[in-house]
Amino acid sequence: MTADVPASPLAADSARPRLRFGIVLLPNFTLTAFSGFVDMLRLSADDGDHSKPVRCSWTVIGDTLAPVRASCGIQLTPWQTFDAADAFDYVVVVGGLLHSGPQAGPQTLEFIRRAAAAGANLVGICTGAFALMRAGVLDGHRVCVSWFHYWDFVVRFPGADPDLLIADRLFVIDRRRITCSGGRASIDVAAAILLRHFDHATVQKALRILLVGEMQKGNAPQPHPPGLEPATHPKVKRAILLMEQHVGRALPLDEIACKLDLSTRQLERLFKAQTGKSPQAFAKQVRLRTAAWLLTSSDRTVADIASSCGFADASHLGREFRKQFGAPPAAYREKGGAAGDADADADADAGAGADAGAGAGAGAGAGAGAGAGADANAGAMGGARPRPDADGGPEADFDANTRKHPDDDPAGGGRDAR
Repeated sequence: MTADVPASPLAADSARPRLRFGIVLLPNFTLTAFSGFVDMLRLSADDGDHSKPVRCSWTVIGDTLAPVRASCGIQLTPWQTFDAADAFDYVVVVGGLLHSGPQAGPQTLEFIRRAAAAGANLVGICTGAFALMRAGVLDGHRVCVSWFHYWDFVVRFPGADPDLLIADRLFVIDRRRITCSGGRASIDVAAAILLRHFDHATVQKALRILLVGEMQKGNAPQPHPPGLEPATHPKVKRAILLMEQHVGRALPLDEIACKLDLSTRQLERLFKAQTGKSPQAFAKQVRLRTAAWLLTSSDRTVADIASSCGFADASHLGREFRKQFGAPPAAYREKGGAAGDADADADADAGAGADAGAGAGAGAGAGAGAGAGADANAGAMGGARPRPDADGGPEADFDANTRKHPDDDPAGGGRDAR
């Protein structure tokens, strides 16, 4: 016997839409990611702002019709259960908080597998990519996650190919698997999907109604984590994210430059102009901040942390750590991270003597100092939280000036969604 289904606000429209989206909300999902994606569908589906599902439809589905609570406390009720749902061209899984209760249950994972077997395109937004990974439908595909959840992903899926894990871009389209870092990027990934099927004017109309303007492409860099010197150049921002993503080993400078389609000299000049440091010095700072955060947020040994952060051994970490923070790792841990940051303090002192026009440099130094002392808020990895008790060739470059995956071109997918 089929359960009573709440009336969908779209039920009155009898025309069969060209594209069908099924949206799965995980417990504690991010409301911004959901609403941004759905509003792009709504505003692109019809002319003007009538919100009729002419070009596409969207249905919120779940294993039951029980309300699903967002991370902000607002609850949404699915319109259909998995068993009653029709076939979809796209199944979109919206995630959110990872450490606040249960995630995708067995019924949800099984539905994702059935959708994959039926040939649907699968979309993971925010931590929705974690559910796709648990369902086993991302094998051999590139996966985009937020820098904030990079280490969560590594800890939960230790067998995942690190070369396929991407945390320096907004979203990735890899054949029928689409993963998005979340937040505002949900609007951009929705626009990229719609451009595979609709004309540019239709999608641009939706973006302008949302006051977004131009969409950002998937290879645009994610915002850099807090606690590090700000960088505005997209190549430098991506380089910083790559350093954090590969914190366990010191990436050779030429390898980073190759990923960014730059020469090593170009990368060095950009880094010096943007951060005041060489790429090597900045990378060491990232690794030391990661070590500092792990010392205060986990019970891992100093030797284990040294290995995880790309240092030869505990002694090597200890020498570099004392230079940076003025205390050995053990003392830093005992004080709960209260030691200072020598580099940041020096930057702040230098900035204090400068005029207001140079105040931005002092601000960056002071911000870095605050980040070192209180990196438990954001973490040296920008807030990514390795948890000892958590359950459980180099990435291709897709900038406009380098080789592009055909599915990364929003217009390249044509109309063959299925």
